[in-house]
Amino acid sequence: MKFFYLILISICLSTTTNWSQNRPQNNNQSANYLNRSWRYVANNMPSEWYGSEEAKQVAENILITQKNIGGWAKNKPYHHTLSATEKEEYLNTKDKVGGTFDNGSTITELRFLAKVYTRLKDERYKQAFIKGIHYILISQYSNGGWPQYYPTKEAEEEVRLDHTAPYSMHITYNDNAMVNTMEFLKDIFLDEEDFTALKINHHLKQKAETAFNKGVECILNTQIVVNNKPTVWCAQHHETTLAPANARSYELASFSGSESVGIVLLLMNIEHPSKKIINAIEGAVNWFETHKVEGIKIERVTLSDGTRDRIVVEDKDAPTLWGRFYDLETEKPYFASRDGIKKNTIAEISYERRNGYSWYTSAPENVLKAYPDWKKKLNTHK
Repeated sequence: MKFFYLILISICLSTTTNWSQNRPQNNNQSANYLNRSWRYVANNMPSEWYGSEEAKQVAENILITQKNIGGWAKNKPYHHTLSATEKEEYLNTKDKVGGTFDNGSTITELRFLAKVYTRLKDERYKQAFIKGIHYILISQYSNGGWPQYYPTKEAEEEVRLDHTAPYSMHITYNDNAMVNTMEFLKDIFLDEEDFTALKINHHLKQKAETAFNKGVECILNTQIVVNNKPTVWCAQHHETTLAPANARSYELASFSGSESVGIVLLLMNIEHPSKKIINAIEGAVNWFETHKVEGIKIERVTLSDGTRDRIVVEDKDAPTLWGRFYDLETEKPYFASRDGIKKNTIAEISYERRNGYSWYTSAPENVLKAYPDWKKKLNTHK
């Protein structure tokens, strides 16, 4: 009997050990990944998770949802289980318009595929990844810019609640769409660690580098110039004239205090910048310095009916802010409801737009903090 119990204990210990080794990861970092955003799961899970059964299941979703042209639709929880109906819908719409760079789309999916390929070596992941690179290359305009969607949406598909005209064809800096795309291409031709296992051929790397350089030229050519001085950029520029362009009705052509940040940081990371790039950075930094909004902060308050509202409060000690949009003529921040009429304060616009949109930003502070080191590095290399 004693021998029996020893055998039983041995079996239990062995079973527990094996189960512990083979069970899906359930530590604090990787547990409940379904409760995370897709962007977090694609980019920020523990490195070993990307070789797990969970990651493999997500990768299958990514293969199913990729458009035949190579891109992905936006704002989809690709890490969630797809029902049979959803799978059929994705498979039946692979040839339809919907691939986009908006909200990190396509670039997020490609970075995820690189991570799972590195650990699982499934050739289908590499094929989908390469198709995605070609999607980026064919969607670039000859002037170096990228549209928000490719192929661009038809007018009837682009009409929104505010009845705006289609704008998916504009060169899109909004939400860092073009910057994210260019950073990805740079990682490709520099063979960054996440992409090493893919063994991307030299010819494709060269194409990625050429596309990146064309993108830089587009950035330089779209920078808004005032009195012969470079300033910042609009959130989107016309695809042929390169002029600042409207997007949604409350996103009018303007100086962008938000989207210009990612552009400047990208330029700062270019090794051995040309004189034109240096001037572009210097001009943008100067613009940020001279367009600060100080002495106010944004607060959320509870109204008498229990609803929450966003208000501006005076505070001389508040951190520096910048407007998201600045009028092209007055160079002062503007605010607008869906009627597209510019107002001087957020108190003057509708409750829905006041609380459903970010009208102020602190992001330019990142540029001002990075500038001294960039300047020092620049002087060192002279």
